[in-house]
Amino acid sequence: MKNVLQEIGLNLFLISTGSVICAVAINGILIPNGFISGGITGLALIIHYLVPILPVGVVYFLLNIPLFAIGWLSVGRRFFWYSLAGMVVFSLVVMLPVPKFHIQDNILAALLAGILTGGGSGLILRSKGSAGGLDILSILFLKRYSVRLGSTILAFNVCLLFFAAFWFSLELALYALVFMFVTSRMLNLVVTGLSQRKAVMIISRHWAEIKGQIITNLLRGVTVVTGKGGYSDQETQIIYTVITLQDLARLKRIIREIDPNAFVVVTETLEVMGYRIGNQPHW
Repeated sequence: MKNVLQEIGLNLFLISTGSVICAVAINGILIPNGFISGGITGLALIIHYLVPILPVGVVYFLLNIPLFAIGWLSVGRRFFWYSLAGMVVFSLVVMLPVPKFHIQDNILAALLAGILTGGGSGLILRSKGSAGGLDILSILFLKRYSVRLGSTILAFNVCLLFFAAFWFSLELALYALVFMFVTSRMLNLVVTGLSQRKAVMIISRHWAEIKGQIITNLLRGVTVVTGKGGYSDQETQIIYTVITLQDLARLKRIIREIDPNAFVVVTETLEVMGYRIGNQPHW
């Protein structure tokens, strides 16, 4: 029971902290500068600019109702309830007064707002929920099509940029584009960041020794695949392993010490499912 309460407390803390950071960006930078953001928050801001009597938090809450209907059918129940709590917290926090950031340069304002929003959104998504909005749709795309969170949000917001350029001004749309790009990059960094896994393929005559070092020193699993050289037509063994970013430097050092002429290919992974090394999100 204690562990369950600790888990709930941690998730609510991440959701609340991330919501506060996002609210600081919205009320302290975006609204004072007349900027828009992406997704449901961007729609809420546009409606607020057109009808100032409607608070951003209230509009955001109402716009999320159909998305949560989709979320009920598409995501896990635990994620749904945490996201519902996150959406309520976010809607309430956005209505709180926040000191304005006095930044004269609009580009710098957009950059700072993107850093804050991406960091706050990333903290929320590090929990087992979200704050609603495009988070639910982006996670749906991640689960079904393996599209990264920030990439989905950035692509989805193109329609919003076209509307902003037509209804407001091209300059405002360009500031919003800067903001959205920084937000997506910061979001990917916070959510996946140092947990990014690397897939490594090694071709070497000393494959057995390298394989042993990976298993004993790095404590990582190894798959040995039999291949054939295209030029020499000789059979060779190919080592395939998945490691953490922190292990990469150690692995390269091991390979250089055993076989400096080894052929090594390192690639990034989107997500990894598996015991110990896996980093698949919990959504």
